[in-house]
Amino acid sequence: MGRRTEPSFDKAEKRKVAPTRGKAKRGKKAAKSARKRRGLIGFTFYWGTVLGLWGGIAVAGIFAFYAVQLPSASTWVVPDRAPDMRILAANGTQLANRGMTGGKALRLEAMSPHIPNAVIAIEDRRFHTHFGFDPIGFGRAVAINVTTGARQGGSTLTQQLAKNLFLTPERSYGRKVQELILAFWLEANYSKAEILEMYLNRVYFGAGATGVDAAARRYFGKSAADVTPAEAALLAGLLKAPSALSPARNPQKAKARAKVVLTAMRREGFPTTDDIDTPTMRAAAFARYGRTGPQQYAADMVAKRVEELVGKVDDDLVVTTTLDPLLLDAAQAEIQAALASKGKTHSVGQGALVSITPKGAVRALVGGSDYAGSQFNRALAKRQPGSAFKPVVWLSAFERGAVADDIRVDEPVRYGNWAPVNYDREFRGEVTLREAFARSLNTVSAKLTMEAGPKVITRTAALLGADAKLAPHPSIALGTGEMTLVDLARLYAPFANGGRRIEPYLISEVRTGNGKVLYRRKASDGEPVITSRALTEMNDVLATAIQFGTGKNASLGSRPAGGKTGTTQGLRDALFVGYTADLVTAVWFGNDDNSPMKKVTGATLPAIAWRGFMTTAHIEKEMSPIPGAAEVVALPISIPRPTFRPQSRVASSRPAPSANVQPRIEEVPQRNELRERMTRIVMEQGAKVVQRSTRRALIEFLKREEQSGG
Repeated sequence: MGRRTEPSFDKAEKRKVAPTRGKAKRGKKAAKSARKRRGLIGFTFYWGTVLGLWGGIAVAGIFAFYAVQLPSASTWVVPDRAPDMRILAANGTQLANRGMTGGKALRLEAMSPHIPNAVIAIEDRRFHTHFGFDPIGFGRAVAINVTTGARQGGSTLTQQLAKNLFLTPERSYGRKVQELILAFWLEANYSKAEILEMYLNRVYFGAGATGVDAAARRYFGKSAADVTPAEAALLAGLLKAPSALSPARNPQKAKARAKVVLTAMRREGFPTTDDIDTPTMRAAAFARYGRTGPQQYAADMVAKRVEELVGKVDDDLVVTTTLDPLLLDAAQAEIQAALASKGKTHSVGQGALVSITPKGAVRALVGGSDYAGSQFNRALAKRQPGSAFKPVVWLSAFERGAVADDIRVDEPVRYGNWAPVNYDREFRGEVTLREAFARSLNTVSAKLTMEAGPKVITRTAALLGADAKLAPHPSIALGTGEMTLVDLARLYAPFANGGRRIEPYLISEVRTGNGKVLYRRKASDGEPVITSRALTEMNDVLATAIQFGTGKNASLGSRPAGGKTGTTQGLRDALFVGYTADLVTAVWFGNDDNSPMKKVTGATLPAIAWRGFMTTAHIEKEMSPIPGAAEVVALPISIPRPTFRPQSRVASSRPAPSANVQPRIEEVPQRNELRERMTRIVMEQGAKVVQRSTRRALIEFLKREEQSGG
């Protein structure tokens, strides 16, 4: 038998040993790697925790450091919103705002919902979910700032409100920390709706408008309750840079920004529109008007006067004025048109206009050509009125017994060192006071002043209402005493209202935003200061000046009116002051630096601007006679016999006129012609009027008819 061979497992064992050792080696490596990973994680966790703790302590320390610089949290109170003053025209439309805000506060539910939608969409899309600080928005802003260099703000609406309420505009890390602390406090003490309402009522939208109501009225001429989605987008777009994105300054940038807001609104699912052009153009026009409109001069006066009437009030105020928006625009249009056409060629830089009713209500007041360019109110600047002051001289003479038919000699005169001459340096000999006034003869004015005495002239001016203290110097005959354009309008008002002194006024009522009346002007007819006879003479000469004299460029045709030109020495000031039964208007042109103009007198630019303004102001107004004037005589429908005896004029002690005296400006028709005109008027038109040119002849005719029995 062969030898038995036993199976051997040595090779197998050898084959098994090799893999076992390799696995062990790999296991050791894996374990080592795991230990390293566990060590790295532990290290990271440990030091992350340590650094986090220390970082938290550092942040807490920073917060604590800046927090202790704030007042105690127990004293934190949202400050009251600054009161607003709404200034209304006589018809109730809003003219302007004054105060820190420029508009009234609105409840959130009273605003158009498009406004908060637009603001949230572009400024703080996670407003309703964050706690006053938006980490996502903040991180995005930081990333953009680091990667692009652009300046992005990561503040939430709550942070912006905190800054506006409590902090200064200073840019620093410390202020940012305080802003965040205050934002947390606001979120803890107020609802989201309250925070949004406070923000929208206090944020600045540019053009002097703080709060959405002020902005809506400034840019669109409407309440914030009526704002459309496109208009809301335009307003929200202004928040980034109110001045740079102003529609008045840069409408293209404003429109581009509004489109960005509309895109954000669509992304958030808010209602939008594609038409942004119309709101942009409308906003540009309204914003420009808000800055440059003629109402701003009067609004400044109103704000000052309100405090004098009611004192300091912490509530919103609504002030109703006597101003007429249409007349304000008409006044500025005339001033600007005159300067545009003649300003450069005649060296005229500025103009002003004041128009009041005969009882003193200011209907229009424009203190310059452009409020944005200059807020200086030339209607309140004291300047010499020149010959526009001569009605005071003639009134003084008439009150002493003179009449318009009296004769004076236009000749060279001298009073001490003063020797006045006429504008054209010519002398006309014997003239009536009517003609002397119409031709604005300086020599006759000087004579009348010296006959009455300069002190009498100043007293007459004060009696009419002049506030200025006028020196009783002979040269006052030519209007050398300084006064404002408002003063001049006041001086002429008694000639238009039957002889009563008035007080010009702008404000008819002041009430709080809740409707409580703080002031209401009492109606007043004024105090009589001119006798009826002197008033008749004054209206005679003032009407003649417009019809045939230096003021003929101001003629309103058949409408009864009176007025007088004024030009100061060296052509530095040119004025026209005149009136109808409805309005008294004073116009001035000149330069702020008192430099002379070229060939501009009261008979040129001022008279033409006066006529243009008054023509517009009297559209659709009935033609009314001037109270106390004798320009017209009313005829009853039937006159079988005269039943009255007209009062004859006061006899004058003048010598008979010589043969070379220039004829009177009006001519008296013959008896037969007068009879025919009277018969035609009475038979065909009933109770009509006969113009001034036939008045005396008519009176004499009626007297003779009465004496002869018909």
